Amino acid sequence: MTNKEIKQLQELDAKARGSEHLTSEEINLWNELEYKRNKQNIHFTLSGINKYYKAFQCWDFTQYILKNGYRRTKPSDIESIYFDKNSITIRLISTAETDIERFNNKNELLNFVIGFNACLSEVA
Repeated sequence: MTNKEIKQLQELDAKARGSEHLTSEEINLWNELEYKRNKQNIHFTLSGINKYYKAFQCWDFTQYILKNGYRRTKPSDIESIYFDKNSITIRLISTAETDIERFNNKNELLNFVIGFNACLSEVA
């Protein structure tokens, strides 16, 4: 995402959380900008009516791992996380990479992420 797009998304977020109403054009722009932000670390195609939901689930999962770490990987050791068709991978600050999980296909990967997030919401 460009800095201009990030700024637009922040402005629309602030407007939506405030007392102002968004126009249909602003809602569409907001959805597309959020989708673009959420899909930055996903390296496979999302399509269909649930692409926004699936991208958000991956973004939510990423934010949790970056904040809390995963298994023996501390948050301070994590540079980024990305999603390939068959794996979720942590890129470490030391430039090494480690897979969180490996899958047979992207549907298994997405179901794992959605289930992980659902478990977190039940615990919280």
